[in-house]
Amino acid sequence: MKYLTLIVLFIFFSCGKKEDILLPKSNTTIVKNVEDHSPIYIFFRTKEKDTLAEVNRKNEIISTNWIFNIDKRLPLRLVIPEVMKLQNKKREEKAHKNEKAKNYYSYADTIGKNLAFVTFTNVFYKLEKPKSGIVVFVNKNNEILANNVTVKKDELQEYLNRLPSKVPKKYVLCFDKELSYGGYLQYEIFIQELKLSASKINFENQEFIY
Repeated sequence: MKYLTLIVLFIFFSCGKKEDILLPKSNTTIVKNVEDHSPIYIFFRTKEKDTLAEVNRKNEIISTNWIFNIDKRLPLRLVIPEVMKLQNKKREEKAHKNEKAKNYYSYADTIGKNLAFVTFTNVFYKLEKPKSGIVVFVNKNNEILANNVTVKKDELQEYLNRLPSKVPKKYVLCFDKELSYGGYLQYEIFIQELKLSASKINFENQEFIY
């Protein structure tokens, strides 16, 4: 019953019309509670043969934590430009800026049966290819390529640690622009878990979408 109640939170009412968002799912919780937040919604829309991302940010308050509720079916090429606009608006705000306020993506934890969150406050997105670094690229089929070598997800940490280097390693996270947002968020959660572990792998704050 508790989980069903949380599912209802995914439903948004606009002008008396019921709207719903299919959130991504994962089997772990990175952040369980976010206080003092404003919800932002990015809906999945279709018009004839085109897929559209419709943003609703009527409830945003600059000084609060922002929770991005994004439909998992949307491709990154539609999601990330909208996220970037909102990130920039918050970063450039002067009058009501709150240095402690963060940005979070929401998702459903299927094991804990709760709404969960992962922060992306310090991520800077680039809509281009990186010019240097050890490139970890996730293609539209959810496959990982590390420097153009296909690597299994559960073997990525070991593979990267084995790569020879005469200088400190710079790991760059990249994603196919056609990858679904749902697939993307699962990798974001995976990378967050790597960072929280004893791993010495540190990805750059920039993420590239192309």
